[in-house]
Parts: sequence; structure tokens; C-alpha cells
Amino acid sequence: MLLTISGLPGSGTTTVGKLLAEHYSVEMISAGDVFRGLAKERGMTLADFGSLAESDPSIDIEIDKRQSEIANNSDGLILEGRLAGHMAGNALKVWIKAPMEVRVRRIVEREGSSFDVRMQETLEREASEALRYKEIHSIDINDLSIYDLVIDSTRWDQFAITAILKQAIDACGVFE
Repeated sequence: MLLTISGLPGSGTTTVGKLLAEHYSVEMISAGDVFRGLAKERGMTLADFGSLAESDPSIDIEIDKRQSEIANNSDGLILEGRLAGHMAGNALKVWIKAPMEVRVRRIVEREGSSFDVRMQETLEREASEALRYKEIHSIDINDLSIYDLVIDSTRWDQFAITAILKQAIDACGVFE
């Protein structure tokens, strides 16, 4: 069985995924890792590949295809990414959420820049991604009905969320 962790930028998916991967001694594969691998395969920088992805839907399709292959041909790992829950069949599916302002503050802390600049970038990025997900996969990223657990990361820090998820993972026997 797999664990998928999804959420919007700044929600805490990567941090929680890494903590769980370390605790259970399992591999974590993120959509970001897949993205970086594709950029490397094409001999491109991440920035150049990101620009290409914005104008070429085949990039998103390839990333999603690779995540789907990993999800459906693997057991005992964590798959992290916005569409990971949609790409995996037999998985405990988790969505981590937080309000936009909280997420943007975290992005500013992690990546720098001003709050207003990061807010505008995040709004544009999320609108663009939501449109692409709808067009490419007919997925409404705001429909959380496929998830087994939805956790708000403003209420708990990464360690509390990890503790909550450990209870769910152990109860479901995800990594047995």
C-alpha cells in the first residue's frame, strides 16, 4: 500500500512527507523530484524547464504519467504531489491544507521576497495549475472528496501532523 500526501504550495506536504519517510524508513517520491528528473533528462535548468512546462502541456502529462506508474507499480512508499492522490489506486490519501495567507507566509520564509510578490505569484500559479488540471485530467483540485484525511496545517505544526498521520498509517497497515 502507498501513502499519498497532497496539498497546495506552502501547506507542508514535503516537510510532513520527509518526517514520515524517515520514521518509517521508506522512500518518498515527490512530483518535484519527477520534475527535476525530467529537466535533467532534457539537459535543461529547472527555470528553463519550468518555463517550457507552462507552455507545453505534454510536460504535465509526462510528470503525471510517471507518478501514476510509480504509484501503481510500487508499495511501501510515500508519493507527494498535488495530484498524487489522483494518480494512486490503492493508497491512504492525505490532503494537507492551510489558508492562502498562511501558505504565502511560509513560502516567503522558505524562499524569500516580499509577501505581496509571493502572494501574486502564488495566486497566478495556482490559477494556472487548476486550469491545467481541469483541462488535462478533468480534475477539480478543490474537490477533496477523494482524500481519506484532510488536515489543516494552521492548527498543528509538522510534528503534530506527523503524529496524527502515524496513527492513521498504523491503523491502516500502510507500511506493513
